[in-house]
Amino acid sequence: MSDHHPYVSKAASLLSEGRATRREFLRTVTLLGTAAATAYAMADKIIPQARAQEAQPTFKPGGEVKLGMRVDDVTKPFQVDSAQKSNIIRQTLDNLTRTGADNITRPNLVSKWDVSEDLKTWTLKLRNDVTFRSGRRFTADDVVWNLKFALDDANGSSSIGLFKSYMLNEEKAGDKKKVTLWDANAIEKVDDFTVRLNLKAPQLAVPEHLFHTALPMMDPESNGNFGVGANGTGAFEVVEFQPRNRIVYKARTNHWDRKPALETFAFYDLGDNASTAIAALASKQIDGLYEADASQVDVLSKFPGLKYYEIATSTTGVIRGKCNIKPFDDPRVRKALRLATDADAILQLSLRGRGKVGEHHHVAPVNPEYAPLPPMKRDLAEAKRLLAAAGYSSGLDLELSVPADYEYLVNMAQGVTSQWAEANIRVKLKVLPGAQYWEVWDKVPFGVTRWSHRPLAIMQLALAYRTGTPWNESSYSNPELDELLSKAEATVDIEQRRLIMKDIELLMQDDGPIVQPIWKSNYTYLRSDIGGFQMHPSGYIFGEELGLV
Repeated sequence: MSDHHPYVSKAASLLSEGRATRREFLRTVTLLGTAAATAYAMADKIIPQARAQEAQPTFKPGGEVKLGMRVDDVTKPFQVDSAQKSNIIRQTLDNLTRTGADNITRPNLVSKWDVSEDLKTWTLKLRNDVTFRSGRRFTADDVVWNLKFALDDANGSSSIGLFKSYMLNEEKAGDKKKVTLWDANAIEKVDDFTVRLNLKAPQLAVPEHLFHTALPMMDPESNGNFGVGANGTGAFEVVEFQPRNRIVYKARTNHWDRKPALETFAFYDLGDNASTAIAALASKQIDGLYEADASQVDVLSKFPGLKYYEIATSTTGVIRGKCNIKPFDDPRVRKALRLATDADAILQLSLRGRGKVGEHHHVAPVNPEYAPLPPMKRDLAEAKRLLAAAGYSSGLDLELSVPADYEYLVNMAQGVTSQWAEANIRVKLKVLPGAQYWEVWDKVPFGVTRWSHRPLAIMQLALAYRTGTPWNESSYSNPELDELLSKAEATVDIEQRRLIMKDIELLMQDDGPIVQPIWKSNYTYLRSDIGGFQMHPSGYIFGEELGLV
């Protein structure tokens, strides 16, 4: 293969002609295997732009950092379903790739990747110096085992939602459906440090998928289990794990890349009450928060010795019903809920404006393939007409389940239900403790879900709305969406992909399963003497990057 995918030259032309943004150019060419440093240099040559280079802080040796974050009982990393759970395992378990705070995906356990012109053959070259904590070398055999384990539907990994369209076939097994690798050679070991993925359909986002929360690289001897003493390639080992209380890590002294500056790193579970986190910071029980809530910002901004971080994201809150039960099986009801919502008011109520207005299609302005649409305005008369046409002329009586551990989601739910009452949609809120809610988030008939940031819209759409995928919480199934999504995943050209995305956005607004009034910026506070921290749009935290200054 040549040094660059053939489309890189076209992408550079689009950037120089003003038909693609710098962000779109960087995202696309790095996915196609161009090194991040090379991609930035190409962009700077086309459109010169000064980029601030932050000096690497000089860390004091040793020390401990304790952050407040929900500490769930994570025993099966391939079933991880939240950024917090992902943070629990990522200190010990690495992914093949890593998407940084700038949304650029770089090699991690792989040293590089090459992709064929048709996007159907991806060759992953592994680093040859990676070792597990036990000292055993990480090789292609480990990659093949992990990928096959994650794509076996018996293991319950949401990775299936990302890989289904291009690596898997679906077939009937009795009364159920089963997914299997589309070909025996779909995941191919070339040599000890090379793995080739042979796809049945083109896919642009393979490097992104390799960084999925539920696709860490584990020691095959673990059989997919995680806990104290887990044998990972990461910079820390787990020395204490008390779910709902804390997890404590100790720096590896034999890490293959670099020994962390910190001696120990820990997450402490502070429960659902926002004031508890404030009190923990005030008393120095913790040194920072995984994520602050809008209600905490005004108070924490007055605390001495704290530093504020914020970043725009595709993190959001969606309200969805199960599309295979009444009344949510009728698209007119789903659209009526959207039309009865004043998204501008909900943004102020739930986030105090710290984000952007959502458009009910789960494609964010920060996603490179986002296609701007006219605002979807509130229309109570049309909402009532649609309800009547669906057989609910006297309105609806519903119960909406909400997690208590995100105050902005509770505020969002309270706001929309108040608005819906004007359309004769009467809703009782059922607020559940976070630890209880997230055990059943994908099973409640009508619920509120936090969806974390994904760098590409095609990723979040594939995870949440593709027919039959594990995280399709709404049980939504629309062959037109599935077809458009597969087409977008196979389209390298930025302009063409945006045209496809426009069709997806319009379809979601008309037929989709969600009410989605907000996009949330991520923000938090850490002690000002903690260096190396960057606010990641996905909420990911890398303990090996931190130190005391």
